[in-house]
Amino acid sequence: MKATLKSLRETKADPAVSVFVKTHRDHPANETDPIALKNQLKVVEERLTNEYDKNTATTILDKIHAKTQDLNHNYNLDTLAIFASTDEAQILRLPLDAKERVIIDKSFATRDLIRDMASAVHYYIVVLGRDNARLIEASNDRVVKEFDKDDEAQNNMESIPFPIENNSLYKTGDGGSDRSANNEDSYLKEYFNRIDKSVQELWGEHKMPLVVVGDARNISYYKEVCDRPDNIIASVSNVTNLEDGSAQHIVDGVQEAIESYRTSLHEAALGEIDKARGADMLRVDLQEIYRAAYQGAGETLYLRRGYMQPAKIDEKAQTLMYADDPAEEGVTDDAVSVIIEHVMHNGGEVVFMPQDIMSEDQPLALVTRY
Repeated sequence: MKATLKSLRETKADPAVSVFVKTHRDHPANETDPIALKNQLKVVEERLTNEYDKNTATTILDKIHAKTQDLNHNYNLDTLAIFASTDEAQILRLPLDAKERVIIDKSFATRDLIRDMASAVHYYIVVLGRDNARLIEASNDRVVKEFDKDDEAQNNMESIPFPIENNSLYKTGDGGSDRSANNEDSYLKEYFNRIDKSVQELWGEHKMPLVVVGDARNISYYKEVCDRPDNIIASVSNVTNLEDGSAQHIVDGVQEAIESYRTSLHEAALGEIDKARGADMLRVDLQEIYRAAYQGAGETLYLRRGYMQPAKIDEKAQTLMYADDPAEEGVTDDAVSVIIEHVMHNGGEVVFMPQDIMSEDQPLALVTRY
């Protein structure tokens, strides 16, 4: 998703059409989604027809309709986003709440999405059931998707696609003839090793942290054979219905662990801020932060959750001046989101901090690369 948003942010088009539609994950609520989409596309059609020539309007509308006419609303998340120009149209299903609207500009409206995605903990859950293993992608407390055999991400995999059946000679609880502890350990480790090969192949595309769910013994075995155990940010052994429970049930069951992980990030952040301050690699002035982020010098931006600041930005001069009225002409209503975009565009990280850790007097800090 970060790569997609980066590509969209870099796209310049006239017009660049951005459409956001509130959608629903479950039936029967998602039965209203086609109507909501149709209503927003009517707005797009009216605006394009009134503001642009017929050829431009028709080209964009055709590309949007080609992407949406066979859209399966059973796979909707919380927001459907459409980004279209005369060259192409893209559709994203997003695990976050976005205001329903149509924006037509010379660049796509990705700023709010980038802020929301940067503030989220995005992770994989490896579910170690007795008879099969599942893989769930989640963001904060929401399911993004559960991997299945038809998932495009698993096309042409060298390893076994999820869900993965335990077809080892030994299964926990079976009454087979060979019940020696050594054979049991060997078969289980073989099973978990196959699971991990698949996890690592998919991890290589996105490099998200892992949460491992299962009973204590299975978690221990999986960690033993895991190729990258440092990627495991939490293990949870008290979740029920591992094989039959819904993906959301599993995600709900790991939220205490996710909050602990988030807290550990905040504690580590304070140490990194102090370390950077001592090395004279910390910027806390908004103008200096903007310039460093624009020039690609930003390594990690630490940001007070909810902090926004209107400002006048001169990109050519690399200057940023505070403004009191976000509606004033020439004022960017949220200059902090512009800084976030620059940091992420140049390969940096953004960490959102609780309001009780970063005060109003110092709502953001940038650790620089040099």
